[in-house]
This record gives sequence, structure tokens and C-alpha cells, in this order.
Amino acid sequence: MITLRAETRDVKVNPKMIRKGGKIPAVYYGPGQSSTPISVDRLKFEKVHHEAGESTVFTLETDNGRLDALIHDVDLDPVMGDPVHADFYIVAKDRKVEVDVPLEFVGVAPAEKLGGVVLKVLHEITVSALPSKLPHEIVVDLEKLVDMESDITIVDLALPEGVTIVGLRPEDVIASVTEPAKEEEILAAPVDLSAIEVEKKGKKEEEGGEETTEN
Repeated sequence: MITLRAETRDVKVNPKMIRKGGKIPAVYYGPGQSSTPISVDRLKFEKVHHEAGESTVFTLETDNGRLDALIHDVDLDPVMGDPVHADFYIVAKDRKVEVDVPLEFVGVAPAEKLGGVVLKVLHEITVSALPSKLPHEIVVDLEKLVDMESDITIVDLALPEGVTIVGLRPEDVIASVTEPAKEEEILAAPVDLSAIEVEKKGKKEEEGGEETTEN
């Protein structure tokens, strides 16, 4: 199992000082766990985040023992994009949790050979499962899109045993096929310059006639 070492953090220490030391401030909490401030090595955390994502349980080694955890939230630097803070959720092995799991699109849609364009409607879904059953990702096979009328819905997904989808209907679309956008040529009607000249001429004559009448 993926492991990350955590150290108890003194909340009086400025977070900037922690980051200068190559670590990031963090906190863990969960059922039966009070919110505990910690710090973790930034490079090691980035490695765990890359491997586990936010849907895979890993071991958080703390001063209070080894805990099963999920990465619950990560704050990123708005300029550099580096992690500056992390939340870890401690899970109970016998209690289901709900997490967002990314969809992994694989294969090539046969409909693309017919000129279709694959439209990916969803990129992640919320699932409920015991921590040990949580999938790292859910595969979506694009080869099921065989023609312009094809789509892939929630009911088409092959879910691992013990995993259920939350908040979506079986008929909700994950991916479909659409026709490529066509640029419409807008043809402007030619301007009749002679008509404009006649209109101007008539207006001048009318104005001239009015002046003659007044005098």
C-alpha cells in the first residue's frame, strides 16, 4: 500500500516557514478522529497524490499510529500550481465512503470513421463503497460508439463489485457522438449604389423645393 509519513505540526509556526523547509501544512480528520494538524514532505506528497489521486486509500503514518486515509482536498498556489495545504480524511474499514472517481476513456470510437465527433459529457462520477473496494478509476470503452446515434450511459459502465454510483440515473449520458460543426457562409447582398445616389438626389431636390416655397 502507498505510504506517506506525517509529522505533528505546531499551529503557532507560520505556514510559510513550513513550506520553506520543503514541507506543506496539512490536517487529518474523520469518524472518531479529531482534527489534527500535521505536515508532510511536499515531494513525497506530490508522488502520493499522483499515484493515489483522491479515490485510493493509502497509509498515513502519524505519531498516533498508521491510519487509512484519502486525500480529501488540496490547495494549490494560484501562480506556481504547487500544493500549499492538504486535507486527509481518515476512513473506517467497515464504513462506506463517497468519493469522486475519474473516468478513463479508452479505445477509438468507430463512429469517428464515419465523420462523427466524440463528445465526453462526464469526466468523473461519485461512487459509494467500502474503502478497500474504491476504484482508482472507472474505464469507459469508446468502441461502443459504433455510429452517429450511439451513446454511452451510466448503465453501460462495468463497476467493480461492491461499488455503486451516487446521484446519477442509469440513462444519464457519459459520452455520445455528434456531427462536426459546419461553418456557414454568410453571403452579403450587393449594395445598389445607384439607388443610394438617386435617394440622395431626390432628398436634395425636395429640400431645395421647400426652401423655394418658403421664400
